[in-house]
Amino acid sequence: MDTSPALLLLLTLAFCEYRHGVTSPKDITQLRLGQKLELQCQTDKDHGVSWILQDKSGTLHFIVFISSISRATFGGNQKTSPRFEASKTNSIYRLAVKSFTPQDEGCYFCVMNFNRMLHFSPGQPAFLPATTTVAPSTPGPTSKRGTTEDPNLKTPDPESRMKDNLNFFCHIFIWIPLAGACLLLLIALVITIVLCQQTRRRRCRCKR
Repeated sequence: MDTSPALLLLLTLAFCEYRHGVTSPKDITQLRLGQKLELQCQTDKDHGVSWILQDKSGTLHFIVFISSISRATFGGNQKTSPRFEASKTNSIYRLAVKSFTPQDEGCYFCVMNFNRMLHFSPGQPAFLPATTTVAPSTPGPTSKRGTTEDPNLKTPDPESRMKDNLNFFCHIFIWIPLAGACLLLLIALVITIVLCQQTRRRRCRCKR
């Protein structure tokens, strides 16, 4: 099953008509891994049908073209496929996934080209059931030799204690010199003010 860029371009540029002349069964339920999946669509025009898979990422993959004379041509112009089977009975075109795997998950369409228009069937979603995992239960506090361990109690980390001590000493070495410098500046300011006042008094006496 190959991704065809030409197919993507054709689907984008062509004038498409949706849900006209092509029908398909209802959604698929209870799909299992390794199960054989059988799909079918019915048309009111006998012009051949192509089966296309749209995977989970939205990429389109060409699977097979079934002609009006029941001739199947798979991707790569192959007559057979290790994963798929194709057949035609009257106006019903069938596709079978031999052994369903996660690679086959997606939405399946059959497409008919008639009068230069692409007629799409409704999408047939095919997905494996979602697997749910049960979270493991957390064990409670265990007792050892008659004592119960409290999970909320934590022993002090020696590294964090060392960091706290280093921060304390750093603060001391920073703030003590800074406080001493401020004290010296304050003393110098007081001395300067006193000297200035004495100088002014002497000048005033000399003028008299």
